Amino acid sequence: MFKQLKLLDVDQVKALREIAANGKFVDGKISNPHSKIKNNLQLHDVKAYEESSRILNDALMSNSEFLEFAFPDIVAPPLITLHRPGMNYGLHADNAIIPLPEGPIRSDISCTIFLNDADEYEGGALRVTHGEASMRFKGTPGSAIVYPSYTLHEVEKVTKGERMVAITFIQSKVRDVMKRNLLYEFNEVAALEGLNMRHENYTRLQAAQYNLMRMWME
Repeated sequence: MFKQLKLLDVDQVKALREIAANGKFVDGKISNPHSKIKNNLQLHDVKAYEESSRILNDALMSNSEFLEFAFPDIVAPPLITLHRPGMNYGLHADNAIIPLPEGPIRSDISCTIFLNDADEYEGGALRVTHGEASMRFKGTPGSAIVYPSYTLHEVEKVTKGERMVAITFIQSKVRDVMKRNLLYEFNEVAALEGLNMRHENYTRLQAAQYNLMRMWME
């Protein structure tokens, strides 16, 4: 249900941080004016947004781990956001439908991409709940965490420094999270152990994979 990725290289992180340094940021409520829990800043500069989104989207769509885990159909253009001292984003689940200029998408998977070092700020962990348990993430620059959009999650208050991340939402070709995870596990086993299996057994495993994909992919 959760996947941590190494997504961006040093040059990509540097380029994104330079775009952010020269870009205009506005109150994050511009995209959700009725929210009582959203307290952040987001990039609001057409040219900077297009360039940063291109870099981030290209990185996602060329990352084999992301493709094999998320089965992406549509990826919303990633958006750089900032949290400064006193800012947080309260506990919430992401909207089921994300409006985009090209038409709305269903948010099956959420993704946070870390753009600065955890040592540069205090607080600001991404806390994702799972039942009564919760996990906190403060990734290294260029790393990402992918998780189901329906989970309750929050960005804890930043008390010092500045937290810079990019966020995006993914409509998956496999809507159901359990089915998606089963396909991922089958694919992982086939990739790791396929060469050690008898050919006829590996062929049967592949047939089962393909048939499940036919049944479940949209």
